[in-house]
Amino acid sequence: MSLLLKNVQLFEKEELVTRHIYIDQGVIQQITTEEKEAEEEVDCSGLVVSPGFVDIHVHLREPGATDKETIATGSEAAAKGGFTTICAMPNTRPVPDNAENLQYVQKLIQEHSVVNVLPYASITERQVGQQLTPMNQLKEMEAVSFTDDGVGVQSADQMLKAMERASAINASIVAHCEDNSLIHGGVIHEGHTSKELGIPGIPSVCESVQIARDVLLAEATGCHYHVCHVSTKESVRVIRDAKRAGIPVTAEVTPHHLLLTENDITENNGMFKMNPPLRSVEDRKALREGLLDGTIDCIATDHAPHTEDEKQQGLVKSPFGIVGLETAFSLLYTNLVLEGVCSLKQLLDWLTITPANVFGLTAGELKEEQAASLVLLDLNHTYQINRHEFVSKGKNTPFHGWTVTGAPKMTLLNGKIVWKEEFSYGKA
Repeated sequence: MSLLLKNVQLFEKEELVTRHIYIDQGVIQQITTEEKEAEEEVDCSGLVVSPGFVDIHVHLREPGATDKETIATGSEAAAKGGFTTICAMPNTRPVPDNAENLQYVQKLIQEHSVVNVLPYASITERQVGQQLTPMNQLKEMEAVSFTDDGVGVQSADQMLKAMERASAINASIVAHCEDNSLIHGGVIHEGHTSKELGIPGIPSVCESVQIARDVLLAEATGCHYHVCHVSTKESVRVIRDAKRAGIPVTAEVTPHHLLLTENDITENNGMFKMNPPLRSVEDRKALREGLLDGTIDCIATDHAPHTEDEKQQGLVKSPFGIVGLETAFSLLYTNLVLEGVCSLKQLLDWLTITPANVFGLTAGELKEEQAASLVLLDLNHTYQINRHEFVSKGKNTPFHGWTVTGAPKMTLLNGKIVWKEEFSYGKA
């Protein structure tokens, strides 16, 4: 069915202009000032269209933990949040660490996902840091990249061998950076809040020291190395220096690390527990500066759903992680764009083309003859975040009750509407 998006605003270079987008057979056929006839049309007056968002760091929990999330509920949450391509972390059970397990995960995705879900394969078997996976075979099966996310690869020798293998097949190593010998039982950032609450802290150096090790290994092997959820000023400095030295490193930051700090933890509340933890005001400032100057390439949610019972156990006993797919754009638009930290164009780039470029994905662009995977945004819609209304099974967020402005109104994947909020929708 052909579809016409009428009177929609989009970016041409750095300016918003009003255009009509004619879609047929799942492809953007024309972006024009002239109206065309279509079998279906949407009046998009007052709305901004963007390429569908791309999230390269999502936990879908299936297979193995469907009480927390499923591919269906996680991908529906993605669609509601404006994401049309998401990369699923391999900390499932079974782990996609061999051909059989990866094929099983891909089958589940094909059957249940409403957006593009690209699965990672693990660096090591069962993510335990011992035996490397058959990377060549897994890449041929279209694993998007390799990561043991959730745990850092502790052995420098093992990481070196992984990078050598990945480099030989033009694949990427994606790292959760954490030196286990420096954790010391910590659960939140080691700072004044951990001292005030009497809760063990995780020092910043736990993250940055492993990044420093890995960028030198990436330099030695020529491997593309991507750093997950950067959280400290020292990490930003190491990555910035590595980029200046020509080392092939990229990095991501989460919305919660851009918006929150340890100061926001005022009680023993498991909704504020994530890994890496919320850091200091100085760290948040460095993360924003790193994003603005290109040290950090993109924003990724690290969507990590857990059950209500799990997250009601307090900071020490609750599992790490919060959800983020449904609130990412609204939170970032409200607290970065409207506060003058960045422009709308910059924010959209960090959510679309730059994460797509990290792994060379065919996504993140809005132009003719491309798949019509788009999100329509209402920049004037103000609402209060209510975790109980999430599509995701996970309701674990520290942003419950926040008032935000700007929200996705419709998400299309290959020309098909996969999520919409009623606003002015009808047939021509």
